[in-house]
Formats: sequence, C-alpha cells, structure tokens
Amino acid sequence: MNDLLSIIIPTYNEEKNISYIYQKIKESAGAFQYEIIFIDDGSFDNTFNEIKHISDIDNQAKGISFSRNFGHQIALLAGLNESKGDIVVMMDADGQHPAELIPILIDKVKEGYDIVNTRRKTTEGIGFFKKVSSRFYYSFLNFLTDIKIEYSSSDFRAMTRKAVDAFLQLEETNRFTRGLISWMGFNQAIVEYNAPKRYAGETKYTLKKMLRFGIDGITSFSAKPLKISFYFGLITLLLGVIYGIYAIAIYTLGKAIPGWTSILLTVLFIGGVQLLGIGILGEYLAKIYNEIKGRPHYFIKNRCGK
Repeated sequence: MNDLLSIIIPTYNEEKNISYIYQKIKESAGAFQYEIIFIDDGSFDNTFNEIKHISDIDNQAKGISFSRNFGHQIALLAGLNESKGDIVVMMDADGQHPAELIPILIDKVKEGYDIVNTRRKTTEGIGFFKKVSSRFYYSFLNFLTDIKIEYSSSDFRAMTRKAVDAFLQLEETNRFTRGLISWMGFNQAIVEYNAPKRYAGETKYTLKKMLRFGIDGITSFSAKPLKISFYFGLITLLLGVIYGIYAIAIYTLGKAIPGWTSILLTVLFIGGVQLLGIGILGEYLAKIYNEIKGRPHYFIKNRCGK
C-alpha cells in the first residue's frame, strides 16, 4: 500500500502502556507506510516522557502534550488535526483495541468504505453492571435520537482522508465522536472483535465520567428530553386538576380527613418534576453557553518528533 497511514492514540496517565501499544502497532502495521501520533491529554505521570523516548528512536512516531486534561474526545480531534495520512486509524492506548485489527480495517477501506467502525463482541474482565448499563444506554440513545449508534461500538475505527476532512468541519465544543461519525453518513462498515483486558493500569472512565459522556451523547443529538419534560409536566398538571376536583368533592361532602401525608406527597412529586425539567433545560443551556464562547478546543504545551 502506497498510501500513508496515520494512527492516532489518545493517552492519559498511560506510561505503562505506551511501549506495549507501540510494539503491537509495529508488528501489525510494519508493512505500511505510517505515522503514529500520540496525544498526551494532560497526564501527570511519565506518559509524555515515554512518548518522547519512542519519537527519539523512531521518526515515524510523534507526540503532542496538552496544557491540561481536555478529555478523550478532544484528544481524538487533536490527533485528526495533526494527521496527514490518506487513511487514519484511531485507537486507545490501553491495549483493548487490538492492533492486529489494523490490516483488516485497512482492507475494508480498500473495499470502498469511507469509515470502518468496530464493535466489541466480548470484553474480557468487564463487569455485569457495565454490560447491562452499556446496552441500556445505547438502546435509550437510539430511541431518543434520529441517528443509530451500534451497541458496544467504540472509538476504534479507520477513516479515509475525505471522511476526516469532513469530520474536521464539525466545530462544536461538546463532542460525542460516535454520534458525529454516525450523523456524517458516508459509506460505513462494521468490524467485530473480542476485546482483551487492559494491558496495565486502571480505566480512566469513572462512573462520573461515564454519566457525563452519556449525557453529552443524548443532549448533543436529541431535543426529545425537552419534549418529554413538557409532556411529563402536562400529565402532572392533569393529575393535579383531577386530584383538586376529588379534594373539593370530598370536602363538600364533609368527608375530608385532616393530615399532611397527601399534601407532602403532592408537593414532593410536583417539586421533583419541576426540578427534573429545570435540570434538563439546564443541560441544554450549558451546551449553548459553552458553544457561543468560541474558545479553542485545546492548547498544546509540548511536541516531540517530526
């Protein structure tokens, strides 16, 4: 293959994995003309030193280091901005995206696909809660939005330069890459794989980050939560009117029983619905607020390699 292959690897505190994933890529992509682009997303360990060491001995590898942690999705964006390849592969540094799959992804691109996504069939060592919550999330996301994102999809994919250039025209700050890729269209294919355990270290996706990621996915591609909030409020109002008529009838018949239970339950229910609606509205307002500021997506602190 004469085309240049760019391999983008976002990293965050992955010092123990850098050398491993580099060797795996060399074994799998050594037959291609390629460049490896490491994106250090504000690590506070020796991740960038490991990247610099590799770039010193291999002129096909280079790295950039952010001024702080801007997030995995922004790191992917930075890698795409830096890439020069005719085909671009993005993958994680933890070893759960098998480098052995790279030639298969490239073969699918050669078949005429602009974007080749991947889907995990199994993930070694994954807990029951994460399996169930992931399946529920993607089902819920597909229900709320007009785009379709495959269950167990990941940000391990190959893209042609045409698709990359189109993706880089999307300038929003709060980025949900899987949704943007699906929304873009183009000829897309899926390759399934079995994900091994993380090679070293611990996952950086805490429950809090997973929830934030999930909310970003929903609010980036659907206004249905706002409509659901409206209908929920309408139903609550209707129930309130019915209950009010019932309360007046009971009072008129002289059968009212003094007590705080019904009042307390009513206040808590209506208050909860109101706070839920305000919270949903707040998520959308926060997105608008972040977008209109027009700040740069990231700042680069250091570079290494050519």
